[in-house]
Amino acid sequence: KSMENPNVIYPVNDTTFVHIFPDQNDVRNWYIPIEPSFLHSVKAILPVIEEKLIDMIDVLDEEPVTEKARIEVLRNFIQQLVYVQLPGEETDKSLIAGGMEKDWKSRIKTFLTSEVGASAKPQASGHPTLADGRIILSQQEYKALEYMIIRDKIEMGTLKPFLSDQYIEDITCDGVGPIFIEHKIFKGLKSVVGFQDSKELDTFVIKLAERIKRPLTYRNPIVDATLPDGSRINIVYGTEISKHGSNFTIRKVNEVPLSILQVIESGACNYMMAAYLWVCLEYGMSMFVSGETASGKTTTLNALTTFLPPENKIVTIEDTPELTVPHRNWTREVAKAKGKGEGEGSEITMFDLLKAALRQRPNQILVGEIRGVEGSVAFSAMQTGHPVMCTFHAASVEKLIQRLCGDPINIPKTYVDNLNLVIIQSAVKLPHGGTARRMLSINELVGYDPETQGFSFMAAFVWDPATDSFTFTGRGSSFLLENKIATMLGIPENRRADIYDEVDKRAKILERLHKAGYTQFWDLFHMITKIKKQGLLTIEV
Repeated sequence: KSMENPNVIYPVNDTTFVHIFPDQNDVRNWYIPIEPSFLHSVKAILPVIEEKLIDMIDVLDEEPVTEKARIEVLRNFIQQLVYVQLPGEETDKSLIAGGMEKDWKSRIKTFLTSEVGASAKPQASGHPTLADGRIILSQQEYKALEYMIIRDKIEMGTLKPFLSDQYIEDITCDGVGPIFIEHKIFKGLKSVVGFQDSKELDTFVIKLAERIKRPLTYRNPIVDATLPDGSRINIVYGTEISKHGSNFTIRKVNEVPLSILQVIESGACNYMMAAYLWVCLEYGMSMFVSGETASGKTTTLNALTTFLPPENKIVTIEDTPELTVPHRNWTREVAKAKGKGEGEGSEITMFDLLKAALRQRPNQILVGEIRGVEGSVAFSAMQTGHPVMCTFHAASVEKLIQRLCGDPINIPKTYVDNLNLVIIQSAVKLPHGGTARRMLSINELVGYDPETQGFSFMAAFVWDPATDSFTFTGRGSSFLLENKIATMLGIPENRRADIYDEVDKRAKILERLHKAGYTQFWDLFHMITKIKKQGLLTIEV
């Protein structure tokens, strides 16, 4: 529950804590990362250690490939450059060098003469130094030094505490000034971490882009990419297109996707809605998850993939990889922008990938988001019997149809009813206060009337904002359950109402799995697979 004046410290991991501190003069409270270097400053040592590291890395026989290997090499080098003094230990004064700078210069001179042949200007650290050049540090100083060097040289620098915090959803830098975040509990916060001037900010975003192998230039000042942990990042460089200067936004994602049971825990939907979607997706209905920005569309889409038959072949198509599908037979394709030096013909669009996917015999096609001409291929796929699931930016079914039929997507109106389901999702104000994400409605597209040029659709489920509850308005009148799925299964017309019993049964299965503790994404998928193999999901005709 959010608090107006929070004063809370909580752990992010073994080395980092966060202090949420109230600001009486601002609607945004403070977010204060507490890193190992917070209490044990190692700024004076860093330049000396970094200089030594450069020379040690220069003579490496083989460059480490993985991030884990690079961290291990760096950690070993740091251990060679320092002497960690244990609590209560007194260092023999005869071993301490008379002057670190003189000793280091002599070592550099010897090293350069025999190995490299380059010049260097070492700095003094201000810390006592052994005769062999090692700097004497306490255990706490050593941990702070190791953390800072690995953080800045290999990991994501000052962004590390933000990216490590599981309670953060969005990280935003609008220009010079503080970094802003959106917190799952405390909502909008401002950080004590920020940028003092445009030069510092520009340097940071250039390094950030290089670290994710998407370099920025004045010719290509915008980068959309994925961080190593799967988070989405957008970077805009320079003042020519951003008047407040360089900026970046990071949309964090969970390392393990949320399951539909965890979505239910958040209150976004209930067991009956999940069971209804389970039946629809298992029997090949095409679905859009639609809503505004940051309404949880991708989270919902990913959670629903556990309902797709485990034997199916799934193809995902995205411009930024976000989706994680639990199926073994999963083809993951990502669009590729041009401008990376491979030539003008190197661009691979989502349109190209969708066309290629139709030749791969998929049982389901998942599209990260439809924005343009790839929409026509997606609807052509639906016409040819390939169920499609994707996210879409529209706040209602009417607006969704308007966007589909207008520029730049331009789907013919007669094609639109190939889409079966539309989930409308949004961030809403709750009756008791606070905000949360809710499925406002699950809608069935019934058909298109060419005479009136109108579409008919019905809401199968509706959210009641007064009680924060959901109503199964489609019980007894569902077009998809009775006219599509029941017909597909060969259920006689006089027994089509039996299909609702299947929804009830699956809702109870989900509830029992939840109570039994199978809430994690992978656990739930394996249990659903096991239940299916036992024949418990077979609908009797």
